[in-house]
Amino acid sequence: MGKRSQPWRDLLETDADIALLQEVGSVPDEVAGRLEIGEPHHYGAQSASYDRWPMIVRLSDRVEIQRFRQTGFEGNVAEDEIAVSCPGTVAAARIIPLDGQEPFLAFSMYSRWLNIHPASYRRQIRIYSDASTHRIISDISAFIGHLNPATHRILAAGDLNVIYGALEGHHLELPQRAQSVFDRMRSIGLEFIGPRYPHGRQANPPAVGLPKDTANVPTYFTTRETKETAQNQLDYVFASKGFHQGIQVRALNEIEEWGSSDHCRITIDVEQA
Repeated sequence: MGKRSQPWRDLLETDADIALLQEVGSVPDEVAGRLEIGEPHHYGAQSASYDRWPMIVRLSDRVEIQRFRQTGFEGNVAEDEIAVSCPGTVAAARIIPLDGQEPFLAFSMYSRWLNIHPASYRRQIRIYSDASTHRIISDISAFIGHLNPATHRILAAGDLNVIYGALEGHHLELPQRAQSVFDRMRSIGLEFIGPRYPHGRQANPPAVGLPKDTANVPTYFTTRETKETAQNQLDYVFASKGFHQGIQVRALNEIEEWGSSDHCRITIDVEQA
């Protein structure tokens, strides 16, 4: 959302059932009464001064949503709670389709940028996001436990601020740390399902610092770029192994469909499985 107002208004025009949002700022008054956005305790907003929350919003009457109240790590959680180790990084809900499909758990993820510790060498990268992502993965893993991950129905998507497949020397990424995010997701049974080319437009000119055969699709443009020149993919979708086979993902990153934020929208179609 980039703390913008227009993306909220755009939600009123979509035919989607739910929206997994990141970098949410203030909700416009004319929108707040028309969408089911949940309460502050569903996002931890009452416990930290932060303005870029992830959210899960209901957009249609084809589904019901049971959101999880956020708590800290103070002991065991209740059935309707989620322990969140870094406020402002994840929102969770149980999605109940009303057409007979099985419910599933949805997580909206936002990997916050963190400052490197001042005791570190000054020449190193100054900010990083992968530590936030690993905290998110730990929070999600509490819903999986030691059972066969293939028995779970989990969908997790959002802005991870990492670049998949970056090569050594990439000017924006620490490749091994970025890869550890995807490796760890798989270790808890969550498959990386996109968006990947051809389900989205590739960068033109080709993205710098990626393999020639990369399937990355740009989902974000910086203040020095435009929708036309966007280079990097920062947004990703994961789902439980097995459950992922019934999910189709596409980046709406063509120029005419990008939308009103600096991140493009991503469609996630969950079919009966």
